[in-house]
Amino acid sequence: MKGSNPGVVVIGRNEGERLVACLQSITRDTADIVYVDSGSTDSSVDAAAKIGAFVVKLDMTRPFTAARARNEGFAALKARRQDIRFVQFVDGDCTLTEGWLVEGLAFLEEHPEVAVVCGRRRERFPTASVYNQLCDLEWNTPVGEAVACGGDSLVRVAAFEAANGFRPQLIAGEEPELCLRLREKGWKIWRLDAEMTRHDAAISRFAQWWFRCVRCGYGYAEVVRMHWASPLAIWSRETKRAVFWGGVLPAGILAASLVEPVFLSVFLVYLLQIGRIASARRISSSQSWTYAVLITVAKFAELQGILKYHWRRCLGRTGTLIEYK
Repeated sequence: MKGSNPGVVVIGRNEGERLVACLQSITRDTADIVYVDSGSTDSSVDAAAKIGAFVVKLDMTRPFTAARARNEGFAALKARRQDIRFVQFVDGDCTLTEGWLVEGLAFLEEHPEVAVVCGRRRERFPTASVYNQLCDLEWNTPVGEAVACGGDSLVRVAAFEAANGFRPQLIAGEEPELCLRLREKGWKIWRLDAEMTRHDAAISRFAQWWFRCVRCGYGYAEVVRMHWASPLAIWSRETKRAVFWGGVLPAGILAASLVEPVFLSVFLVYLLQIGRIASARRISSSQSWTYAVLITVAKFAELQGILKYHWRRCLGRTGTLIEYK
């Protein structure tokens, strides 16, 4: 590969064959791979070492977060390569698209003001379930300068170190939160029109999808509280929507219906909301209606996550991982 040779940090737990596919997709472009394992009970550690990755086993007596795993993976990578300038973060259930690192590195070399660059993350099995399909739609973000990136991204080491990496205590939303701090320092985040990774969401049940949305709501609440005074603050609108559609509106309707049952008809506003969302999506009719229904129902799950965060904070408890698979 021409230019600066990047390192790659992969995080995972019990990913099995998905991890093997992930690591094999990376070895095409670089041998500098650190795999951070968070207490796997399968053969992940042995498989990673056999492929040639440097393995970091997290101390599981301390609270685990993906943010902490990425930080420790980066520290191990930097210890092995003091001169490293770029690091690609990848989740262990993803495969890296051939050619992505070349394109991403070229862009970062040509644009020194950009701290993070990402491409299109696609769902590997979008037709396996409506939830996988929704994930694939969610990851189709606008091309160009962006507010944030996801878990898969190519990062400039100088910017990452200046921001002191990820907030290790965050159980969700650690990538957008890092991007916010980078933007506060004058850096830019960029989304390229290029294939980057293939992800295996493996969401086949409603309960899995619900807990994924709960985790999103938890992340919204924590990041909003953390950066409420920042001019670049994110997710305040998403939080307000979840509180309104998932809590304030249904509570108000139920309270009013105790006085006059006819007020229960106001629940029809949710059907209008579903229709509005469906008509705004430029996708197939069936997909747009499925998307609209799930996005509307998600507000209730997100509110659960928001309330969970504030309840734990009131009790002085540390947040623990909300897992959905």
